[in-house]
Amino acid sequence: MDRPIDKFKAYKITEVDKKATAAFTEFTLDQLDPGEVVVRVAYSDVNFKDALAATGKGRILLRPECIGGIDLSGTVVSSTDGRFAKGDAVLATGFDLGVKHHGGYAEYARVPADWLVKIPQGLSLLDAMAFGTAGFTAGLGIVRMEQNGLKPANGPVIVNGATGGVGSVAIDALSKLGYHVVALTGKEAETDYLKKLGAKEVLLRQNIDLTKIRPLDKAQWAGAVDNLGGEVLAWMASGMKVGGTIASIGLAASPSLNTTVLPFILRGASLLGIDSVNCPMPLRQEVWRRLATDMRPAHLKEMTKTVAFGDLPTVFNAFIESKATGRTVVDIAG
Repeated sequence: MDRPIDKFKAYKITEVDKKATAAFTEFTLDQLDPGEVVVRVAYSDVNFKDALAATGKGRILLRPECIGGIDLSGTVVSSTDGRFAKGDAVLATGFDLGVKHHGGYAEYARVPADWLVKIPQGLSLLDAMAFGTAGFTAGLGIVRMEQNGLKPANGPVIVNGATGGVGSVAIDALSKLGYHVVALTGKEAETDYLKKLGAKEVLLRQNIDLTKIRPLDKAQWAGAVDNLGGEVLAWMASGMKVGGTIASIGLAASPSLNTTVLPFILRGASLLGIDSVNCPMPLRQEVWRRLATDMRPAHLKEMTKTVAFGDLPTVFNAFIESKATGRTVVDIAG
């Protein structure tokens, strides 16, 4: 039987003296933050950012207490905004969810209408969170690179952080679009997984000498999806082809970037910053449309595992310890 709407389960993160604790608790609708739309949450997911927030390993929260979960999908229960009606299937990723506004780790959420996207035809509520922020970010990176001139005929595209959520979706989506994808990973045991997703080649990070990065190296990459930052990004930049384009998505290794301007002024390479949190709604809707159609990964189901809401606390450490592979969906509704 469904829990009554006036009292529901939520996973709240509390930060006191710069230390975060997280636990399940009961909430009421009156305790939720303002917004025009109330959503019965079906699914959420786990991203690296969620794990950092819930474990206190990163300074993510922008308020003392917040229901976690930067993503959600579900069904509209009520709306005071004409764009959404009761029964609409919707999703929300980014903005202030799970950081400054109560997020998706709850059976109900109240969300500003401007943050919501109607789930496009071809995607289910589960599919939406199989993508989540990680998949949306990968899709946004690909769309931005294509807008910058990237085409399959230009040459190989390298993806680092390849076994994570962003990397897995990027490899599969790029492969489906016809690109020659090279996966860069530190996990040799996942070679078969990456090739199944569509990687034509797998490079091991430990075989690259990152202490000797040349300002300009052999030109080999038409595109690059970077989840790591730091020396790996500098190494990829040095190997960009003329007119090559890099989507800078993450900083799992380091927020620093020690490189030169040579790849950018001698080869015309571009470094694109991918901001999935504040992405404008028209572009956001277009990326979701693409993820539901021509860019939809062929192996989304295989790269996704689903955990029960009650098991949520058990999965964060795998992300912190870089042991998580693919995508993790949280079944909120059960």
